[in-house]
Amino acid sequence: MKPASQGSLFMAFIRIGLLGFGGGPAMIPLVHQEVVKRYGWLEEEEFADVLAIANVLPGPIATKLPGYIGYRVGGVLGCISAVLAVILPMIAGMILLLSIFSRYRDIGWIQGMGQAVVPVVMVMMGQLTWDFWDKSHKTLGLFVSLIIMIVAGVLIYWLGIHPGWIIGSLLMMAWLLPEQTYKNNEATE
Repeated sequence: MKPASQGSLFMAFIRIGLLGFGGGPAMIPLVHQEVVKRYGWLEEEEFADVLAIANVLPGPIATKLPGYIGYRVGGVLGCISAVLAVILPMIAGMILLLSIFSRYRDIGWIQGMGQAVVPVVMVMMGQLTWDFWDKSHKTLGLFVSLIIMIVAGVLIYWLGIHPGWIIGSLLMMAWLLPEQTYKNNEATE
């Protein structure tokens, strides 16, 4: 983990705040790009762990990730800086866009503006999914990754269980069974 200057931390998260169309989940690939690939503040594994824990905790992911990452690489001031940087563009944008939208909502290009962003966000989420799949099957193995993915899919989409409960259960299992988890990871290497 590399420490961050307050300026670079603020600039990274202001970019995320400015470009994070689609809400918290759509911002995750942008956070990944800035934190892991551009600045190298976290490794891939660390980012995946932070994302998993952030999904378990209550509240919006759009502030939990910047808050924790800012704290981790810049202390309390880094936490404040990262959260402010990510929410200020959202606040200003919401006030501006909702004012414009309410005044011009019947114009076609205003309606199409929001719809045009959806495919771009879809590609970004697909790339992040592929990156996580790649990490998962390299560390857990193909079979275990597929089983966890299928079970999680059934629990989330068919039974309506919140993903936080599933992630929390997996974290608890890893905590209670650390040797078995470690042995499974060794077997796949």
